[in-house]
Amino acid sequence: MLRLMRYLKPYRFTIAGIIILILMQSLADLYLPTLMSDIVNNGIIQGDTGYIWKVGGFMLVVSVLGTVVSVLASLYASKVSALFGKEVRLDTFSKVERFSIQEFDKLGTASMITRTTNDINQVQQVVLMILRMMVMAPLMCIGGIIMALYKDVQLSMVLLVVLPILALAIFIIVRFGMPYFKIMQKKLDRMNLVLREGLTGIRVIRAFNRTSYEAERFTGANKDLMDTAVKVNQIMAFMMPVMMLIMNICIIAIVWFGSKRIDMNEMMIGDLMAFIQYAMQIMFSLVMMSMMFVMIPRAQVSAVRINEVLDMEASITESDSPKQGTAAASGFNGTVEFRNVSFMYPGAEKPAVERLSFECKPGEVTAIIGGTGSGKTTIINLIERFFDCNEGEVLFNQINVKDWKLDELRNSMALVPQKTTIFSGSVAENIRYGKEDATDAEVREAAAIAQALPFIERMEDGFDTMLSQGGTNISGGQKQRLSIARALVRKPSLYLFDDSFSALDYKTDAALRAALKEHVHDAAMIIVAQRVSTVMYAEQIIVLDEGVIVGKGTHQELLQTCDVYREIVQSQLSEEESA
Repeated sequence: MLRLMRYLKPYRFTIAGIIILILMQSLADLYLPTLMSDIVNNGIIQGDTGYIWKVGGFMLVVSVLGTVVSVLASLYASKVSALFGKEVRLDTFSKVERFSIQEFDKLGTASMITRTTNDINQVQQVVLMILRMMVMAPLMCIGGIIMALYKDVQLSMVLLVVLPILALAIFIIVRFGMPYFKIMQKKLDRMNLVLREGLTGIRVIRAFNRTSYEAERFTGANKDLMDTAVKVNQIMAFMMPVMMLIMNICIIAIVWFGSKRIDMNEMMIGDLMAFIQYAMQIMFSLVMMSMMFVMIPRAQVSAVRINEVLDMEASITESDSPKQGTAAASGFNGTVEFRNVSFMYPGAEKPAVERLSFECKPGEVTAIIGGTGSGKTTIINLIERFFDCNEGEVLFNQINVKDWKLDELRNSMALVPQKTTIFSGSVAENIRYGKEDATDAEVREAAAIAQALPFIERMEDGFDTMLSQGGTNISGGQKQRLSIARALVRKPSLYLFDDSFSALDYKTDAALRAALKEHVHDAAMIIVAQRVSTVMYAEQIIVLDEGVIVGKGTHQELLQTCDVYREIVQSQLSEEESA
């Protein structure tokens, strides 16, 4: 957790001010029992009413001062801890955004959400307690001991016996409870995973009537978390009774031995009353520290999980000396080339794609077709550098994609993924996601090419119509067309369509392909598809089978030379259509 404290460095002057305020508060709290002792010894016992009013008034001033500095210290401590949480959360989110798919698969989406929210909140709360209690508790403890010794050295021997016993009891309880905090955060990850799956997959769950099953899953994960939380709380529940028992025994001992010293005229009544208050302050400071000991172990676990994200290096990194910018002038803008490329997903038994070699040129459509699991989407992932190939080279504009800056590489492309993503917001905002500064005319043009304009104009508010998260208030085909419009508005040098026409009817599919051919002239285009009708007019068709290219050419050429392609065609088209 100490490593995260670097985020407090910009607020060091504010923290210094908080420490000064807490020091003033502690001095005020430590001075009050002495003033009360003077009132008893010199005012009440002597019957001096004037002295009582004088010192009582001074006590009131000290109390007000202590209250004011306490409020100010709490205010600034809360502000610093909130700013700390904001910065850590921002850095964690920024780091996660740079992760490749591999890091997401390793940590898990649910765990990343927990780390960015619950874990950072745990550390933030401890930072607040550190700024308030971690400074105040030692000051009160040390100051209380000094003042107790000042009042009566012999009576302080009671504290010398009690304090080590109290500290040992706290240490034993915390040591038993600490391992369960780490387990509890993992159980929270599991519960968040089940909850997230239950919410995002609610339609499938209801369609297959699995609501009761998902409820049982969540109940199990929730109960598992509850059992761990109960166990750790049972352990920590011993702390307060044990401390109160030891504190009460300590007070009884002080009163017992103090009364004997008063009988022997070795101590005054006011001093005993002040001594009891100092003993309570010392004990209370230990109570505050025990609260820290309860929260710090859990925050330590959370800090380790946060640092794991911050320390994790993305497997996809940028080149120190990017080489992009020269290919456009040479007429290679948009060219993609695979040179003997092989790639295996982490933990897989065999490569997803193997020894791939092909080229996609500007102004041409390259279509990729093949069975499920043949590696079609993997090719898109390698071009976008979501993964890096294990062997061979993937070139964009005749430059290895590893030598590009990621922002520049991806700004030169537009991807329409297999799984359509619609964000909450208006239709226009979703299309502008591809180009933030797109004009209304550009948005409209992209929607028209994507065949989305007719259904958008039928909406009550047109382009200002609000879409729900995930686009649940529009159909699958409408979502795909908006996703295509988002790519088109960008006007890149390379378009990547990953099975992006699957939800379109044949008429819309044909109209869209015709519009693309008419309006997209200079850019290269790679289309991954299952339908033969979508790919048959492409300048180049690549046929994949279990990650290997088994055919390459035009539709007519492949009908003559590729058995796999011929089987796909025969399964979808009649002889007249295929011809």
